[in-house]
Amino acid sequence: MTDTPQRNRPENPDQATGDDSRRSPLTKRGGGDPATRGRTTIADGVVEKIAGMAARDVIGVHAMGSGLSRTFGAVRDRVPGGGKSVTRGVKAEVGESQTALDLEIVVDYGVSISDVARDVRENVIAAVERMTGLEVVEVNIAVSDVKLPDEEDEDQSEPRLQ
Repeated sequence: MTDTPQRNRPENPDQATGDDSRRSPLTKRGGGDPATRGRTTIADGVVEKIAGMAARDVIGVHAMGSGLSRTFGAVRDRVPGGGKSVTRGVKAEVGESQTALDLEIVVDYGVSISDVARDVRENVIAAVERMTGLEVVEVNIAVSDVKLPDEEDEDQSEPRLQ
């Protein structure tokens, strides 16, 4: 037993304000659900990175972006500190609760393009919706090239000295 006196504390905290209505056990001071206290914004680049990683995980996707963007990306990748661009070939438009994506991919020769596109679309939608909470309203996929088995990779070719 403690020696601290109980100073007319009501047993029910709602009685202190004269409010007989029940409060939710999750309600804190300040009122309302904590999830409604403020705004979360997600940048286009965040969604582009998530979508780029998810698309690259699909078997049959050889690369992302058009030939020109891959060539510039290969040069940028060789520059110290340039790093690989995960967002190459991905464009996102993000609203308050929805997003739309455009992807440009290169597929491996021999795979079913429609199957790869379906798998990319499913993987991207799942990853973006799970990680951001945004509704993905559309994922447009443009197949810009097919990687033939005997073709040299633009991203991995060494510059030729003359």
